[in-house]
Amino acid sequence: MAAGVPGQAQHPLRLDNFLHISVFGTPAGYSSRSVQLPVRLPVLTLPAGLVLPIAAALLVALPVFIQAPLVRHAPMGAAAFTIVLLAAAVLLERFGQGLWRDLGPLIAGFSGSWLAGCLFWGWCRLHPAWHLPLEAFALPLAVAGLGSRWRLAGAFYLASLLGTAATDAAIAATGLMPLWPQVLIAPLEQAPLLLRQAGETVLQPLNLALVAGLAVVLIQTCVSLWKRGGIARVSAATLASTLVVDGFFLAAALLTPKLSGLI
Repeated sequence: MAAGVPGQAQHPLRLDNFLHISVFGTPAGYSSRSVQLPVRLPVLTLPAGLVLPIAAALLVALPVFIQAPLVRHAPMGAAAFTIVLLAAAVLLERFGQGLWRDLGPLIAGFSGSWLAGCLFWGWCRLHPAWHLPLEAFALPLAVAGLGSRWRLAGAFYLASLLGTAATDAAIAATGLMPLWPQVLIAPLEQAPLLLRQAGETVLQPLNLALVAGLAVVLIQTCVSLWKRGGIARVSAATLASTLVVDGFFLAAALLTPKLSGLI
């Protein structure tokens, strides 16, 4: 019973003492909170100069696969979400600190691309000739914004527009424009076949050379922009992400057309 007396040494032969002292290295009843772990878990951090380019890349890549089907089912709701994006952009730019404040203009630029996509996919998706004009509806605002505190918005929007223009040019040059509305109005069982046909058309030698040449030009543009640093890196990341998304769409059209987001 002496073991229960406060302050009295615990007997070393007791099983609990033996386990704690011999195995764990601490006496029984020793608080685990006072044990210092010898190994610290690493904390993942990003260099400040990469945060905005990565954010821009995510804003290009993540929504593009869900926006088209979402807008087809609820065009007004998707378009109205632009108000939420703009409100978040203004609040971040006005009250945010550091990188949070910079995210405000970036989201503002994204809201322009989002609204343009909603307008096209919601009401004009069967008319591919309207794609680029609708995407460029905020072009004057983007150019004017380059000389203001909203220059990040302009940089993102213009780079996104350039990527869209390059994609549409490649589609037109490879003769795929007529397939665009056909895929969208085709029955569910036929649409994948048409998409696969479009992907195989791109793989034809002349078309593949044309698309590869255009991709090389855009990659060189990305490298040039990245070397300039600052806001130009946001444009580089945006444009590069557009190329990656286009590559995914081509692969999806050939392998799993239903994952393309167009069906």
